[in-house]
Amino acid sequence: MLKIKTIKTLHGSNGEMQLNIDIDIKEGDFIVLAGESGSGKTTLLRILAGLEEAEGRISVANEIWLDGDKSLKPQKRRIGFVFQDYALFANMSVEENLLFVSRDRELADKLLEITGLSNLKKRLPSTLSGGQKQRVSLCRAMMNRPKLLLMDEPLSALDPVMRTKLQNEILLLHREFGMTTIMVSHDPSEIYRLANRVVVLELGMVVRDGTPKEVLLKTSGSQKFSFEGELLDIIEVDVIFVAIVAIGQQLVEVVLTRGEAEGLVIGQRVTVSTKAFGPNII
Repeated sequence: MLKIKTIKTLHGSNGEMQLNIDIDIKEGDFIVLAGESGSGKTTLLRILAGLEEAEGRISVANEIWLDGDKSLKPQKRRIGFVFQDYALFANMSVEENLLFVSRDRELADKLLEITGLSNLKKRLPSTLSGGQKQRVSLCRAMMNRPKLLLMDEPLSALDPVMRTKLQNEILLLHREFGMTTIMVSHDPSEIYRLANRVVVLELGMVVRDGTPKEVLLKTSGSQKFSFEGELLDIIEVDVIFVAIVAIGQQLVEVVLTRGEAEGLVIGQRVTVSTKAFGPNII
């Protein structure tokens, strides 16, 4: 069991706020932290890793990582951290990047085989694609057999096909090693595919906590579908208005009345819902 009860003052774009987290996480869970930028997700990961100071108490099983002013050093916490920017050693081969963490060559070979990198182990990072670099970064994070794997939007820079491939590999490693994983993500499909629990932060506080379906599926009354997106434009066409909304990688046109259009502002987050009973997937 991972018990987190921590407080830290943050200075965000909206001014000073308190990151105030009090949650328990079961061993072996795959948790996704979601929420707007600046809500405290990355800071929480860094506190768990021991890279930032905070008040409170953090314990993993029977081991205390943080208690008041006593903090276990990062190198003693047995965590794996996967960053957005790969953070690989440019002058080391793929294999050397892994063995730098631990000289366990058998484990390195196993991780490279699982992620399809065995044939690339003598290559330098500069010769790899973005997806390959992120897989090396993931393997390196696993080399100390972490109790806790932390990932900060590790797949955000990759194309959809590569994202799906790496999501499968992340899930495979999570299950293979039976560890607890905490990942920051904004991608609904990624969250649904990977997580068994989603914790949504807003201004440093937990505002929603549940299964992906409970958190992501936004329906009420007779609504059958509900999607959140960004309002890009409102175009007047004869007597109606057409809103252009970005939902994921797609643009959607929504017909509005004049009254509905007047209450919207370009750039705001909006919810697009439908009451259609018999939708088709094509």
